[in-house]
Amino acid sequence: MRIIARKTLREFWQKHPDAEEALRAWYHDVKLARWKTPNDIRRIYANASFVTNHRVVFNIRGNTYRVIVALNYDYGIVYIRFVGTHREYDKLDAGTV
Repeated sequence: MRIIARKTLREFWQKHPDAEEALRAWYHDVKLARWKTPNDIRRIYANASFVTNHRVVFNIRGNTYRVIVALNYDYGIVYIRFVGTHREYDKLDAGTV
């Protein structure tokens, strides 16, 4: 998959160094993936949540952090829409971010 924008991850782990290893691992997994359907994601990330507007929420580092992405399956693109703490995530609507 093509991931846009890695910079978002890097900026987040600079503020939260304990997230770096988990975010790098997630990035690596997604980059190598060839997702065509939500079931393809579930095979690797059973706890991923699928919300409206082609958004997927990933739990990172034991659910301490969340990553929300918008997916374009046809073009193989993952757009990072949000990276944050669980508390920050609770304050937003994952389907519109």
